[in-house]
This record gives sequence, structure tokens and C-alpha cells, in this order.
Amino acid sequence: MNDAVGRSGAVHPIGQLPKVGPAVITMGVFDGVHRGHALLIEATRSAAAAAGARSVALVFDPHPEEVLRPEVPVARLAPLGENIARITQLGIDDVVPLRFDHGVRALGPDEFLSALAPAIDLRGLVMTTESAFGRDRAGTVLRMREIGAEQGFQVTTVGPLEAGGQRISSSRIRALIAAGDIEAARELLGHAPTLVGRVVRGDGRGRELGFPTANLAFDYRPALPSLGIYLGLVSVPDRGVGPQHAALVSIGVRPTFHDEGALLVEVYLLDWGGDLYGAQLRLDLLGRLRDERRFDDVKALVGQMRADEAEARERLAAWRSMAGS
Repeated sequence: MNDAVGRSGAVHPIGQLPKVGPAVITMGVFDGVHRGHALLIEATRSAAAAAGARSVALVFDPHPEEVLRPEVPVARLAPLGENIARITQLGIDDVVPLRFDHGVRALGPDEFLSALAPAIDLRGLVMTTESAFGRDRAGTVLRMREIGAEQGFQVTTVGPLEAGGQRISSSRIRALIAAGDIEAARELLGHAPTLVGRVVRGDGRGRELGFPTANLAFDYRPALPSLGIYLGLVSVPDRGVGPQHAALVSIGVRPTFHDEGALLVEVYLLDWGGDLYGAQLRLDLLGRLRDERRFDDVKALVGQMRADEAEARERLAAWRSMAGS
């Protein structure tokens, strides 16, 4: 990978893209990098190899919907850096984060492709059969083939990947996560749903109860599951934790203590008691244990938390047994 491309996660204006050279490109938000995205990346790699060019993923940031409707922020399956890392792991040559703004939105498809030069010498474009881009979504597959015939690049199409008779999409996965169906979301993603946050100080309530938790703050708007208790795996490289350290995760408002509490994401690492304050924590969600609920007293809450921990250990042992088989 070029040093200037994809490593820092810096988002480039369209007129200041890093130099790539001859390339076959695909483009999109790639939020979560699900199985459908993986198919698109593989097709891009194959087309690039056939053309003797580099394979490139243009990753739009912020989400185009946030530019079109800024009053309705989009919950993200993963932050930009996580998406870049996953695309890189799929073997693409270069990941180029491209700033999506009103200027880019106003470009027609031919103008958009022209604006990629001279950084990108376009040799091929890979799209899904139903995708379109540019002003008024005029950049359909048919139109791209017309432009490609004029300008000397090939257009490759990939049919949308389906599961259960429906197209796999980031919005569908967000809906599953919001409903707390982590297993179904994981099936469509091809990996566990992920949250990435920084550990901040809370009110110390968990430590008082014997379950010290790491409270997470986010630099992006995460797609959070419905309120409840979840099983997860944690990685905190700066503190030597993980990459698959078992944890209980509470997503909720702590109704036993607050009538109108703020939404918190709290992570209790099993069999670990070190200091995580200020560190970046990566959390892979494995499944849901139960709904959040109010308890009559602290004793009842602690009893349920102990039961949650026991169930988490059983489910984790079963999960690791299946993963190793």
C-alpha cells in the first residue's frame, strides 16, 4: 500500500487525492465492510489484476446521507479507521478516503471521474448492478459503460449479495443490531459487530458493586444495540488486553439507580482488574443475554449480574468450542 494512502485515515478532497497511477476502482461508504462489500472488493482485485493496474477502494466520508440531510445523522457500523482496516485485510492495494461534500454531490458522473485525474489513471470501474452515483444518480451501469467506451476503461458489475431472500446492506444490518439480533447481524457482516470507543471515567457505581466497568465514549455515532446485556470480546492493545478477552456489556440507562439516566455503554472485563482509563477499546459483540430491567434493590441487581457472568462464561465456552471445531 502507498504510504500516503489508507494508513492515516485522513480524508482527502477530490482535487487532492494521493497519487495512485493506473487503477481499477470501486467506491462507496463501505460501512461495516459486510459480505456484499467483500464480494465487490474481490471483483475489483480480479479486474485490476487482469488490467495490470492497482485495485483501489474510494471510501466516502462523511456518509452522503449526512450531507444531504444533516439533521438526521447516520449511525455507523464502524468508524472510518475500522472500515479502512477491514478493506485492507481483504487484499485491496489502496484505500483512499474521499471527502463527500456538496461539491462532490454536484458533480455529474463524467465530471466525477475526470476529477480523479491525474492521481488515478482510470482503467476500470467495478459497480453493483443496482448502483448509481453522481448528480441525480446519473452514473448508472449503462451510462458508465458508455463513458468507458469513450475513455478506454472497462466496467465490471457484481450482482447484490442476498441472504434470506433480501439484499445484504449496511442499513439492513443496522436494523438488526438496533433490534438486538447480534447473531443475524454477524451472519450478514461476516464478522462480529464492532464498537470502538475511548475509556472514560464514570461514577464508580460498577466498582462499588464488585463489577468495575469501562465506560465508553465515541468519536462517531455508533450503531448501538437495543438496551440490554450482551456478551463481547475486547481488545485494548495499549494495555495488553485481548485480542479476544471476554466481557459483559451493558447498554442502557441503569434504571435501578436512575429514572431518566443517560445512555451508557459499560464493559466489564472478566478476570481482569487493570486500569483502562484513556485507552482505546475495541469491542466485538457476540450475542445478547437479556433485556435491561429495573431491580427492587441492589442485592437483587448484584445477584442477576452474577448470573449474567455465569451465563456469559458458559456461552463463551460453547462459542469457542464451535469456533475451534
